[in-house]
Amino acid sequence: MCGASLLLHLLILAEFDDAELSCEFRTEKDNNPRIEWKKIDKDVSFVYYGSRFVGPFQGRAEIEGATVRLRRVTQADAGKFRCEVSAPQDSVTLGETNVTLTVLVPPQMPSCDVPSSALTGSQVELRCRDQHSIPPAVYTWYKDNRALPIRQPNATYTIDEFSGVLTFQTVSRADTGQYYCEARNRVGSSQCPGTHMQIGRFGSRSVTAPLTLAARTSTEPNTLKIQATVILPKK
Repeated sequence: MCGASLLLHLLILAEFDDAELSCEFRTEKDNNPRIEWKKIDKDVSFVYYGSRFVGPFQGRAEIEGATVRLRRVTQADAGKFRCEVSAPQDSVTLGETNVTLTVLVPPQMPSCDVPSSALTGSQVELRCRDQHSIPPAVYTWYKDNRALPIRQPNATYTIDEFSGVLTFQTVSRADTGQYYCEARNRVGSSQCPGTHMQIGRFGSRSVTAPLTLAARTSTEPNTLKIQATVILPKK
């Protein structure tokens, strides 16, 4: 910085990358200018003050000139930083530099809600959500390890890739399968475990009844009793 000035920088990094918060200046004759870094949130807190780092920046930041290098940034580091340099022995005002740090966070394993069973003809919703990704994730649904197209002619379902909801207006037995969801943004992706969804016929019922099989030999009859489950149509 030379003369009174205000410089703005935008820095976008993935989580756990190192951040370089740039601040450059040139003095007239003062060889020991005062350098301060502040973080501007709802309140103003010091990052670098009195020739040392303070608070959560101790032990993970270093300074060269007035430029700060911050190691392994997290979402807690995101925000606006301000560098202020003053040189009392100089006749010029050096001004300040503002750096806005955005930290991108990949999706964690999304929460998926897949019903284990449903009846044919009913409406069914499958839900997928990731709460932590920055920027927000978009979602892809898979059936039996094959991606379901978001826009498919004559499809029996709709997918909102931004909310993660897969909707079947009327499910059929052909929709039986294993479903899982993938959340993805520009820095990563993650998926939930697959869940099998079984679609059964509407109105079917099951009856468990004893079944007796008889087998005769040349001497005594032998009887074998078996428990059997029979699917009967609803009357």
